[in-house]
Amino acid sequence: MTGAPSYDLLEKKLGRAASRAIADFSMIADGDRILVAVSGGKDSYTMLHLLRALQRKAPVSFDLRVVNVDQGHPGYPAQVLRDYMAREGYDFTMIEEDTYSIVTEKIPAGKTYCSLCSRLRRGILYRAAREFGCNKIALGHHRDDILQTLMLNLFFAGQLAAMPPRLVGDGGAVTVVRPLVYCAEDDIRAFAELAAFPILPCDLCGSQDNLQRKAMARLLDGIERDNPGAKNVMLSALQNVRPSHLLDQGIWKALGLPVARDEEEGASRAHISAQRLVRD
Repeated sequence: MTGAPSYDLLEKKLGRAASRAIADFSMIADGDRILVAVSGGKDSYTMLHLLRALQRKAPVSFDLRVVNVDQGHPGYPAQVLRDYMAREGYDFTMIEEDTYSIVTEKIPAGKTYCSLCSRLRRGILYRAAREFGCNKIALGHHRDDILQTLMLNLFFAGQLAAMPPRLVGDGGAVTVVRPLVYCAEDDIRAFAELAAFPILPCDLCGSQDNLQRKAMARLLDGIERDNPGAKNVMLSALQNVRPSHLLDQGIWKALGLPVARDEEEGASRAHISAQRLVRD
């Protein structure tokens, strides 16, 4: 009977996946200064570990500036993270910004905090990147985050979209990269446990049980249990898009395929189609 993967095997597996994603989407170039956003969770710890390992052997030279945002959550164990970063020798800065009060004031009780909280944190990271002279921001979103976002957009936003592995933001001054897009959450979780990272809990959004994202995670986990390997198949689907088999007229126009001759005709056809769908 085969046992659980060892630390070394998981490190190699995750490292290969991250390196492939970085190469596939040109995430890192010579001379980059990368702001590595570390939340204190398993994903960002793993990303930081892999980026430093890559930094030591990569054919290009790049710098890592590690940042954590203390958002003012009551009882936030900031010193745990400070001690770990000092012990590991990272170039680390703790940024203290009380977004907790803003989020809890603006969002009604029982509603999801994540959207506003993440927007505020992203703004802080962009500002920090400018202040520290960084041209890249690395975020720890992994394969399962990508698939959950795909499902959220499909079910609740009426869009066929996931998270981009590489996104130019802040007016073109900073590029956001996600090196873990090919990494499975189960592998990250197992590696983080073996590495004994000092995990910091999220007492804001992490304490909410009614999140749509959590519902999508449960749905995907159920599909994976019934159909082992399904998540990897879904990830492959995101890399094997057939635009002509979708219903986006903008894509059809870009491909030179016949669509409505003008916006008015297109709107009329869409209205008729909607009526037929309702009747059917």
